[in-house]
Amino acid sequence: MSYDISLYRVETKENEEKLKDENFFENKENLVPFTSKQYQNLKERLLQYKYEISNEDDFGLHFSHLNEDLGTALLTKEALFVTASFNEDSIFEVGMIASEFTDTGEYAKYDFQNGEWEA
Repeated sequence: MSYDISLYRVETKENEEKLKDENFFENKENLVPFTSKQYQNLKERLLQYKYEISNEDDFGLHFSHLNEDLGTALLTKEALFVTASFNEDSIFEVGMIASEFTDTGEYAKYDFQNGEWEA
């Protein structure tokens, strides 16, 4: 079992809060894509946190980390998905990193297990 946290542009958060559609995230058209600069910045921040690119495919850039508590990440055109092991340390570490990425005000963190945006 895993714990999933995602990062989206704040415009995606605003759209989701307006629409109140339980299938919002399943429709790719609802997700506002990152600008090329935002995408590059997120990629660079992951690398600064010592994530390593493990694969690139049609879904996006896949990252892994030597420290298993930091889980894995997938950077797509519309979202950054971070997956942690379902243990307290991993959930805490991944959650903190995702929260730190919101420091610019451009991104919003969504916790799928709780079904809510970080305040």
